[in-house]
Amino acid sequence: MTRGTAKGAANLFEAAGLADTAPRPLADRLRPQILDEVIGQDHLLGGGLLGRMVGAGRLTSVIFWGPPGTGKTTVARLLAEVTDLHFEQLSAIFSGVQDLREVFEAARIRKKNGLGTLLFVDEIHRFNKSQQDAFLPVVEDGTIVLIGATTENPSFELNAALLSRTQVLVLKRLDDKSLETLIGRAEEDAGRKLPVDEQARAALKAMADGDGRYVLSMAEQILSQGVTLDTDALLNIVQRRAPLYDKGDDAHFNLISALHKSVRGSDADAALYWFARMLAGGEHPEYIARRMTRMAVEDIGLADPQALPACVAAWEAYERLGSPEGELALAQALIYLATAPKSNAAYTAYGAARRVAEETGSLVPPKHILNAPTTLMKEEGYGGNYEYDHDTAEGFSGQDYFPDEMERRQFYDPPERGFEREIRKRLDYWQKLRRKRSQG
Repeated sequence: MTRGTAKGAANLFEAAGLADTAPRPLADRLRPQILDEVIGQDHLLGGGLLGRMVGAGRLTSVIFWGPPGTGKTTVARLLAEVTDLHFEQLSAIFSGVQDLREVFEAARIRKKNGLGTLLFVDEIHRFNKSQQDAFLPVVEDGTIVLIGATTENPSFELNAALLSRTQVLVLKRLDDKSLETLIGRAEEDAGRKLPVDEQARAALKAMADGDGRYVLSMAEQILSQGVTLDTDALLNIVQRRAPLYDKGDDAHFNLISALHKSVRGSDADAALYWFARMLAGGEHPEYIARRMTRMAVEDIGLADPQALPACVAAWEAYERLGSPEGELALAQALIYLATAPKSNAAYTAYGAARRVAEETGSLVPPKHILNAPTTLMKEEGYGGNYEYDHDTAEGFSGQDYFPDEMERRQFYDPPERGFEREIRKRLDYWQKLRRKRSQG
């Protein structure tokens, strides 16, 4: 019995009755027909969670999270086939509430007739909150088995209520071995090897960046060539795949996190790599300059007081030079940050001081450090017994500047690194004078 697109036709060409007449892209012709043909996702299939679901003959609603070209749509379609569910597919980009209502109503009718529905929603993160909430009752009562696909982090993009009713499964980008398997299938389909040398073959896989659909599309272009291509010739005919990077999506935050932690870990080479990746993805250099300035004060601080001026100078240099010359100034500052001694003592001290300030409320300063511009204020003790530090032998009076109702606290505790080693000596010396004063 024919049951919708998935049960009666493997793809849209067959569904439209054009399978024998319309030219089909290689990526579509080589689409896996059984789950065993899916590559790169063994952690989910076979003995993985999806494999166990199939073995038990019962699917639950899941969210597929992974980059493009990793098989999200294909796996969903094949799961519908092996579990004998009607397959429906929607794109959140082109669908609205009315489309959802129609799909849900049709699914309810099928359920009454003993047939379940697997609804695959591509780019599900594009639905707004109310649209996502619409899935809750039909998922809970079993009207549909939902498989949502997203390239974005579900924790940030999907409602908590929807996440609580589904399981998030991570599909991995295809590694070189998996991409090589796909290229081999393309060669088998064509009946000949790709006309590329060894280096160009490796370059093709690198340019695919884990996207199986892309590598098959490029292989189809290359197979039309009559001569063997080296890497340079390959680059002339094959457009490099755009990096998976969007200034507003999860990759943006992943890469800036990688850059920041590379600097914190004093790995200049890794920092330069992530810096270059962000620029290649279209990130604005001024955003990176701002984040570098944050690194200077958060992770280096007074261990190297020149780190902050170096970042500000590089930022100004970029603004004056523009691109691409200005990026070199940022790269130079980035290397400075990565190779500088590290300390978060100032960052930690500020955070501790803020917490205590919030806890202690409106305690007033001790009167001896307050000015007394009027007679009344002098009579009230303002400015009394204040010791002018410059008049002491050491240039340090050792007086207490905390509120009278509050014990002295230490927030800043510099490590024995970089310039803070010298600051440590000063603090220890002043603390010695304070003890001497208190004992006296």
